[in-house]
Amino acid sequence: MAKRKRLTPVEPTPLGAETGPAGLETKSMFTAPSRRAAPIADVAAGAAASAALEELSDRWEAARRDGKLVLELPLEQVELNHLVRDRMAEDAEEAQALRDSLRARGQQTPIEVVALPGRAGYGLLSGWRRCRALAALREETGDARFGTVLALLRRPEDGHAAYLAMIEENEIRANLSHYERARIVVKAAERGIFNSEKDALATLFASVPRARRSKINSFIGIVKTLDSALRFPEALSERAGLDLAQQLRDRPRLAQEISAALKAEAPADAGAEREILTRCMAAGRAEEAPAPAPQVESQTHAVEPKEPPKTLAQWPGLTLRRRGAQLEISGPAADAELGADLAAWLSARMEG
Repeated sequence: MAKRKRLTPVEPTPLGAETGPAGLETKSMFTAPSRRAAPIADVAAGAAASAALEELSDRWEAARRDGKLVLELPLEQVELNHLVRDRMAEDAEEAQALRDSLRARGQQTPIEVVALPGRAGYGLLSGWRRCRALAALREETGDARFGTVLALLRRPEDGHAAYLAMIEENEIRANLSHYERARIVVKAAERGIFNSEKDALATLFASVPRARRSKINSFIGIVKTLDSALRFPEALSERAGLDLAQQLRDRPRLAQEISAALKAEAPADAGAEREILTRCMAAGRAEEAPAPAPQVESQTHAVEPKEPPKTLAQWPGLTLRRRGAQLEISGPAADAELGADLAAWLSARMEG
């Protein structure tokens, strides 16, 4: 009798289980099936990431625009003569010290620039000496690190703010001569940045003492009459400049005489130029010296005695007296420099 074969039913595969080769299960029936995230969660996550990236981009652009972000610019993109520069010359020792510092430590302080409308470059507001030093180092060494400059992007509201930024930087870092200060006043007015030289002087040097502002005003006359003739005007001292300014006001032809002398002799340095100026001014004083008063025979009638001078104050080498409506200053310290300072003080007092 044939032997019967018992058939065993195959156990069904649990929901969520995976089968491998030969139908073997690879996951337990208790393993939770994988589920895809809901579409609304994907949309929300994408929107949040996009908003964060947009906010970061806006903040980055605002920081760059507001001058809070340091930019690294190629030197070629910085226009050094964007403004009429107030500094006319570089001190050789200071320039060398700056180059040595940049070579050893790199640029520590960014320059200030303004974007040029419709152009890829930038106009320099402050940092002229740093740019010059970097350019000199690049030419000397060929090192690419000297071919770029760190800069802050500024947004001056108008030309007034641009010139103020330049002057404030130079007033703080390296004093300008009175001639350079007066020259920037004249040039800014000529360019129409200010309505007049008086307006330019009051705005650009509003923070300096009134006496210094009066001295700068005196140098304006020198700039207007001799700027094209002088070769080393930044070397003109305060005392010599005030004396020259006074003579230019008193002798209208003096500017022409000085220009002719400088053109004929072509001084090679500031000392030679100063000698020419001194000679021209001395010649003018000799020409205008009053002739000696003629001798007058003594009168027989009585002369009313003059009021004796009254001493008001005394200092070493200086005495101040009053005679009627006149004030007299006498003594070894009553030199031309004192007279120039007193004239500047009186001018400022009368203007105020």
